[in-house]
Order: sequence, then C-alpha cells, then structure tokens
Amino acid sequence: MTTSRRAARRRALTVAVASGLVVSGITAPAALAAPSTDAVIAEVYGGGGNSGATLTNDFVELANRGTTAMSLDGFSVQYAPASGNSWQVTPLTGSVAPGARYLIAQAKGSGGTVALPTPDATGSLALSATAGTIALVQGTTALTCKTAADCAADTRIKDLVGFGTAAVIREGSTAPAPSNTASVARGTTLADTDDNAADFTSGAPTPTNAKGETPGETGPPPVDAKIHDIQGTTRISPFKDRKVAGVTGVVTAIRSFGSARGFWITDSAPDADPRTSEGLFVFTGSTTPAVAVGDAVTATGTVREFYPDAPATSPYQSLTELTSAQWTVQSSGNALPAPTVVSPDTVPDTVAPAPGGSIEPLPLEPAKYSLDFWETHESEIVSVSDARVVGPTSRFNELYVTTKPKQNPSVRGGAVYLDYDRLNTGVLKVASLIPFAERPFPKVNTGDVLTGETSGPVEYSNFGGYTLFATKLGAAKDNGLQRESTRAQRSGELAVATYNVENLSALDSAEKFGELAKAVVGNLAKPDILNLEEIQDNNGPANDGTVAADQTLRKFVDAIAAAGGPRYEWRQIDPENGKDGGQPGGNIRVGFLFNPARVSFVDRKGGDATTPVGVVEERGKTHLTVSPGRVEPGNEAWEDSRKPLAGEFVFKGRTVFVIANHFNSKGGDQPTHGRNQPPVRSSEVQRVKQATVLRGFVDKLLASDKNANIVVAGDINDYPFSPAVETLTAGGALKDLIASLPENEQYSYVFEGQSQVLDHILASKAPRGLDYDVVHLNAEFAKQASDHDPQVLRFRPSAGNPVQDAFHDLADYLEKVLGPYLPKP
Repeated sequence: MTTSRRAARRRALTVAVASGLVVSGITAPAALAAPSTDAVIAEVYGGGGNSGATLTNDFVELANRGTTAMSLDGFSVQYAPASGNSWQVTPLTGSVAPGARYLIAQAKGSGGTVALPTPDATGSLALSATAGTIALVQGTTALTCKTAADCAADTRIKDLVGFGTAAVIREGSTAPAPSNTASVARGTTLADTDDNAADFTSGAPTPTNAKGETPGETGPPPVDAKIHDIQGTTRISPFKDRKVAGVTGVVTAIRSFGSARGFWITDSAPDADPRTSEGLFVFTGSTTPAVAVGDAVTATGTVREFYPDAPATSPYQSLTELTSAQWTVQSSGNALPAPTVVSPDTVPDTVAPAPGGSIEPLPLEPAKYSLDFWETHESEIVSVSDARVVGPTSRFNELYVTTKPKQNPSVRGGAVYLDYDRLNTGVLKVASLIPFAERPFPKVNTGDVLTGETSGPVEYSNFGGYTLFATKLGAAKDNGLQRESTRAQRSGELAVATYNVENLSALDSAEKFGELAKAVVGNLAKPDILNLEEIQDNNGPANDGTVAADQTLRKFVDAIAAAGGPRYEWRQIDPENGKDGGQPGGNIRVGFLFNPARVSFVDRKGGDATTPVGVVEERGKTHLTVSPGRVEPGNEAWEDSRKPLAGEFVFKGRTVFVIANHFNSKGGDQPTHGRNQPPVRSSEVQRVKQATVLRGFVDKLLASDKNANIVVAGDINDYPFSPAVETLTAGGALKDLIASLPENEQYSYVFEGQSQVLDHILASKAPRGLDYDVVHLNAEFAKQASDHDPQVLRFRPSAGNPVQDAFHDLADYLEKVLGPYLPKP
C-alpha cells in the first residue's frame, strides 16, 4: 500500500517529533565482497504515476564512479519485491560514461503529469513505492537468492540496494523507505560502502539520463527569480516545473523529521504586491537539511506544485515548493523577517470566489477571501496571540484555534457551522515543529486558550486546510470544560437516546467499553431505549466472513450493568457480509438496547438482512410486519451503506416506533478549503435517496395511523440545512429537534475545528412534552470514548385518545412539580 506525502507528514507529527529523530530497525549487516569501483545503482523510484506523484514512471538510475566508460551489454537490473517473490529482469545495452548517468524507465502509472527524460533503457517492472530490492547483475538470467547472505555470495551481483524496512535483501542495513513522492539515491560522491543505510538517503526524485537531461525542463533555460516571482499572483507558480536560480531568503524554520523534510525561507526584501507570498518551502525528502534558522541562503532548484494526490484530479490545493534544490549559505545569524500578525479583523469573512470550478487560475484577492489571504502568506511566518481552541488535540498531535473569537461561537467555546455559506473563516489548524522531547504537544479541549504568541510558517494541508507549523507555541490555559450530563426521565416519560460508538467491536479494550458504559449510566441517565450506530461484528476489522455481533453487544451490556446501569437487552439484524460499508471486515450496523423494566420490545419474526419491514393494521392498531426489520434493504439507496432498522416498542400501553439510522458518509465530497469552489458534495446524492426511502416508510406509518409515535434517530451524516434532512422534515411530518435549539448549541461533532451536526433525533407530531438534549461529552475533548456526542429525547407517547393523553399529561405535570418533595426510591 502506498501513501501520500501529506499522510506521511501527518504521521511524522505524531511519531517522529516525539524524539526529534527517525529511527529504523537495525539488523545484522550483510555485504558483498567488495564495493563497485565503476557502475553503481545511483537512484531508485517506485512511486511513478501513484497518488500524489509528479512523475509518470518508476525508474532506476545507474552512475559510473570510475574513470573509464563501462559497457552494460549483457547486464541487467533486477527487482525483488519485499514480499519475496521471484526476481524480475530488465536487460541493458550500451554503456555509461565516467561520471555520467544511465536511466532505466520502468512501469508507468495512471497518475503524474511529468514524463521522464528520454531513457537509456526501458523495462516494465512495477516497483514498490516503499520497499524492495534492486540489483545490478552481470547477465540476464534471473537471480535465485532469497536472503541477504545468499545474494552476497552470488558473484554475478555487481551492486545491490534494499530499500524500506520490509526489504529482506540488502547490503548492510536497508536504505530508508521512499514514497510516492520520494526516491532513494546516493549522495553526489556516489560513495559505496556496501551499507545501503549509509549510502542512500530519501528525497525528491531526480531522474537524469546519459545526456544529463532531467524532466520538466521545457522552454527557456533556468532563470534567476525572487520568491515573490515564484509564488506569483495566483495559486500556481508561473515557474511551475521550471528550474530557477538565484533564489534568496533567510531560513525561518526547519522540518527536521519524517519523509517531508526541508526548510522555509523568506525574502527580506519584499515587493509591494500584497498578492505575492515572500515565503517558500525547500523540500529535501527524508534528508535533514544542513541549514540553521537565521542563515541567508541562495538556492537553485525546480519549482513544483505539490498535491497530496493525483494533480490532474485532486480536489485539494497545492503547495508551491522548491525541489531538487542546492543552496549556498551566504551568512548566518541574520534577523528573521517580522511575522504577519493575525488579529480578529485580519482574515476576511468570505471563504473564496465561487466560479463553479477551480479557483487556481484566478488572481488572488487577499482582502476579500480567506483562502486567498492564507495563500498570499503561504510559507511565510504568521503569528496569533491568545488563540481560543475550537478543535481539541487529536491523535495526530494537531489542534484548531480561531483567529475570530466572535465568529459563530458555540455555547462551550467552539465555532458553530451553521450553513454552507457560513463557514468559520477564522479557524486555523496548528501543528508543531518543536521536538516533543523539548516541548510536548499540548493536550487541550475546546474552549481552552493558547496564551501568548503562537507562530510559525503556514502551509496548506489536505487534512484541515491552511496549517500553522509552530516554531513558537503558546502556553495552554485550561478553561475547565466539563462533560455534560442530562437529567433522568420521569416515570411517565420515555427516554430515547442515540449514540455513535465509533466502530465498537468485542476486540476493543475494557477501557473503551467502560467509558461508553459510564456515559450511558451517568451522562445519559440510563435511557429506556438506546439507538446505537457503528456496532461492529465480533472480530471487528478481521475480514473473514464473520457478521454476528452478539459478543460485541454482550460485552457492552455487561459493562453498562457493571457501571450501575440496568441489564439492557438488545435487538439488531446481522448484515450481509461486506454489504454495509464502514471499515472493511467490520460489518457495522445499527441496533437497539432497551431496558425491559421500563419498555417492552414487540418481537415479530421474519426480519433478516434482506427482508423489508412493512406496515400492517390489526384490530385497528398499526404494527410492523417484522420487528426488528430493515427498511427496504434491497433498495439501491442503501448500496454499501447501513440499512435503517425499525423496531416496535410498547411503553405504558402505548406503541412507539423507533427507526435507527446511519446514512452514508461524506467520503468523496470535495473539501471546503479545496481548489474547487463551491465544493461538490457528491455523497449528498445518495443521502437524499436514503432520506426519500426512509421518509416513504414514515409516511406509510402515518397513513396507517396519523397519531403514530415515531422517533427517527441516528447518524444522518448531514446538516440540519442539508437536502437530506429537508427531505425528512418536508411538510412537517417529522421535526428535526436539533434545529429547535439556539444556534450556538446546534452541534454534536467537531470536524476541522467546525462544531457541526451529523447526528439527529426527529419525531412525529404525536409525542408530547418533548424534552431534547445533546449531551456534550466527547467531540470537544482530547480524550474521547467516541468522536460523536450522544443525544436524548424524553417525551410522553400519545395513546391516540385525548382523554387518556390528558390524564397522563396531568400525572407527568404533578410528578414534575411535586417530584422534589416526594421520597426518593
């Protein structure tokens, strides 16, 4: 499996910064008899055409470190995958001159935009982007050695490199792992110590043929350019894929960890155009650059626009950077350019222009659009002060702050997302360039504050948009955010809750089950019916055909009982294997827990993964044909998605229909911070279809009994203002209860610093005395049992008889008024 450099950067923040080092596993060395004195393997790249790659092809490059030309006639390069399959062969012809290169093109991928220079030989090997072995062999017969020792004994092998930790065959220790955007290459001296780890480093691929040609060098020869010339007045550099020289700037920050290392420079002599950034990132791959903050450098290199996936189809923005760079340090200890200070009025309220497509060719308007503002400061140092946290610390060691504290604040310190055109433009992601051993990344919750100054270079990331990589990190001030608890239901009230428990399986830790159970008992006050989403099968992500979830549910109800809750029973239907989406192998589904001491479940046999539930009238009463039963499971609206589960309950003689839901995810939607504006929400189409099917079933219930007590609950994966929710609520048949809250309380989930709604409880007109509560106990906190906040609805179900309903209403009212004076049970 290959990964994008952005994903690698994100993991690097989590892992590598912890110590400031990246350490590979060390194994006993195995070396060939003697280093090569002439032809060696100079560079290997297997990411050609993969996601995020610029180059279209894999390649192997040879070099001659000798003083005379070497014939390659009868030689071959051979490849062994890390999985240990047979060696694959590419025959060679011709020769490699002393000090020159010899380029062997290999398999072409479906992505990338830049072709290799004319190769000196061509093969069809599909190299791994991350691990494997390449050998230069005298002869074209496939090697048979399977271990480092056996290959070391094979005299036909002239040179060999094993790259990535999975490589079994190597010289000494393995070379570092490359990626879709990085190769492994020898240094400029072509040193060959027979230790791949010592001889090779990872960095931007630099394929060069025997003529000295490199890719992407079209048009005029290299030209001198300032940083603002390179950045230009649009999102794409006018020097894209061109070599530039004479690039001057002061080093302002260094990324010295991970596979996307490099440094930022800023020109101390800016131009007068506010549209042109004066900052630039110099990418050095997995090699730590030999520079220091305050160095004044003059650099040459190739300008690239880096996308985290295929450039032609990427929905994300790019990062302008200098690759294959060489530089000279002119002086050290220079003062750094002053940062751009971001205050509450600095960033515009409007996100971006809306051309109905890409905004890349449009001239930047930093005073008008927030995305343009950040783009004009790409790779420059910016600073924020006393910034309120609106997205808690994640497992990737990142958090979100707002530069606009008065912009749509939530009641608990977040930033509420209230409509497609009301995105919180003050939200900014913060990561850290400071090694965690020196400064641990702060663990903060929503509403906390990074006091004092937080500053560093700004870079675009597909994970969260523009990101401040802090070289100076404000001190965390704990504002004491507390997890909420709801009140207990009164005897005449039925309490129905919904909770997405985030891929819960029997394999999860006792701690996770315990935290979820504690929330059900304490924070949710033991609801009568608990509507669950993301219940996985018994062995979770193991993809072996298991679909049963009885062990998962039993472990959960046992944990609730151990936490002091009731002994819940459950009802659910096992899905068909692999048909309901979610984590592969997990077979997630929705289901019910219910307290049999308070509410009864009406079991009607016949419900299974493929049988649709229907509505029937018996003796003047409306019932389900099967209970539990799935709503139109064969309808194409539910393809690769969870099917709604309908259940028939009885509370104090009154029938209540509860429908549990988990609509398809937003995967595939274009990001709000991407290059296409307005973003296309492609996943919305399926959710509208799902809402239409579900609403059709609700209408059948209401057609049979206009006074039916219906609760539709779950993770709808959409907003109150979305077409899917509007389909459910059209005509007032269902009321979306979260929309009845004040705007600053309308959220159950936090994504990229935006407090938003994914979870809903909707009710028909019949239930009376509705008392609805979102119980905030997860989404705003660094420590979470789930990434969703649960919700609860307390109500008095209708009996369909006005006199009887009035009697129950009076009883509930008296309990409410007199409850504090009655003896406790």
